[in-house]
Amino acid sequence: MTMKFSEEFVWGTATSSFQIEGAYQEDHRSESIWDRFCTQKGTIADGSDGSTACDHYHLWPQDIALMRSIGVRSYRFSVAWPRILPAGTGKPNEAGLAFYERLVDELLEADIQPMVTLYHWDLPQSLQDRGGWPHRDTAKAFVEYAHIVSRRLGDRVGYWVTHNEPWCIATLGHLTGDHAPGIKSAPEMLATAHHVLLSHGWAVPVIRSETSNTKVGIVVNLTPTYPASPSDYDAEAARSLDGRFNRWYLDPLYKGKYPEDIVREYQTQGDLPPTGLAFVKEGDMKAISIKTDFLGINYYFRAIVRSEKIPDEKNLPREIPVPSPENCTDMGWEVYPDGLRKILMRVHHDYAPPAIYITENGCAYAAGPDSNDHIKDTQRIQYIESHIRSVHKAITEGAPVMGYYLWSLMDNFEWAFGYTKRFGMVWVDFTTQRRILKASAQRYTEIIRENAIGDDSNIS
Repeated sequence: MTMKFSEEFVWGTATSSFQIEGAYQEDHRSESIWDRFCTQKGTIADGSDGSTACDHYHLWPQDIALMRSIGVRSYRFSVAWPRILPAGTGKPNEAGLAFYERLVDELLEADIQPMVTLYHWDLPQSLQDRGGWPHRDTAKAFVEYAHIVSRRLGDRVGYWVTHNEPWCIATLGHLTGDHAPGIKSAPEMLATAHHVLLSHGWAVPVIRSETSNTKVGIVVNLTPTYPASPSDYDAEAARSLDGRFNRWYLDPLYKGKYPEDIVREYQTQGDLPPTGLAFVKEGDMKAISIKTDFLGINYYFRAIVRSEKIPDEKNLPREIPVPSPENCTDMGWEVYPDGLRKILMRVHHDYAPPAIYITENGCAYAAGPDSNDHIKDTQRIQYIESHIRSVHKAITEGAPVMGYYLWSLMDNFEWAFGYTKRFGMVWVDFTTQRRILKASAQRYTEIIRENAIGDDSNIS
């Protein structure tokens, strides 16, 4: 059987500015927190940085030609805040605005609809020096930045994303320190999460005021949580992780409040004072829960949760086994496509966004060119097919999924992993900047052209 998609379904691909652009000091671009983070010893696995990356700043016409050859209908990219406002606020940089204007115009000429993400983690270092996201002023600065970009591109861009993955900004950047700016502080993590969400809520009406016939949303990374056994202890651990990872962002966006059970947990741990969320001011939650046109969901893996606090003799045996290496990507992430269906249905039933886009879904595998420059990335093809089938199943069950953006267009700078992980459907030689289409790109072309995929009853 063939699983057909609607004619309106959007097939796209995605990138982010710091991961591909390079040209880190060109045309008045200023330092970002990631530029600074990469200079610190031990932060990047291979000791690399994003100073050149894929040199997309110069090679963007070639990259648009690649997208056109693949047949994607939409391209989700992010704007580099340090290119637009080198000082974080104040006078805009014309060269930076002109770059994105050229990019948008050429995408439209190629019949590829742009989806603009305003923030994909590259905060100007100048704003970090003034306190960064744990401080409320950064939320105000973001609104200024959003106003400038939407005013310049709003007549041509139909889809706007305020932020990419607030959980990563808050947790990886301000709790574990694995991402820029490398802070390890639970209170600063919680303040960051709130100010990112607040800046989203403040920016939505500003973007709408500068655009017409446009749609605005936010992108969250979500993971369904599975207790490792039927034990009540594992169920409790799964509830807690779900609350910190998923509900801490979805509840404010759609219910105007933080989940009370997780607030209590943070208070018990001492991450919040007894008075609770002191950084939440009057009117904040109403601003955060402003109605949006769509929700973007990034999905990569599920979480299998095992309680660590209860003595073993009080737990039931693990029923979900630890994922085998053969069923994991090069990131060590389990390949579990039905988790995508599960999280889509959960969001649909519990939060009811009017539309959902899969704004990222992809996998890291190291397959490279053979002697004939052919790249047979069979594992990536299987990953893409299985997850697209899962999306289709969610649509048949009622989820309003309107599009799928494959991560990523090309191999790039993979944050703290540097250039050691390859997510692209286009292979990149980071020394010569040569690009080669992988077999997965050719398979994606077929799926787009057919607007369908063959059925497979073994979605698991």
